[in-house]
Amino acid sequence: AALTVRFLTRRFIGEYGDMEFIYSHNLTVDGREILFHIWDVPNSQQAEDGSSEEKRIQWADSFVLVYSICDRASFNILPLKIQFIKAAKEGQSQEKVPIVIVGNKRDLHHQREVSSEEGRLLALSLDCGFYEVSAAE
Repeated sequence: AALTVRFLTRRFIGEYGDMEFIYSHNLTVDGREILFHIWDVPNSQQAEDGSSEEKRIQWADSFVLVYSICDRASFNILPLKIQFIKAAKEGQSQEKVPIVIVGNKRDLHHQREVSSEEGRLLALSLDCGFYEVSAAE
């Protein structure tokens, strides 16, 4: 949620509840007006029944999966989530589904549990993009 709000408003808010939100935002990219619809799902709500997750996957055109560099468990669930997304989306068509892995909390490097190299290697092995960022900064 912090990363989504930072993207939409350029402000950082450190504490969020455990709520799911859909945001809409217009942005000009390369001179074209783009309308983003962002379905922000907290990690705790991603463990629901498979039909809810399937609905979210079918709704989306691309995916940004965020983990905390200070939380190994949030990183370890990514391969399974990415495989689930690819099976659901790419099974229907021959197009590659755009997926980006984002390691957040780069500013908390002293609490790091997942190295940048691990993130890059995971993204490479799963054919995804990779970034490491700090929503706070």
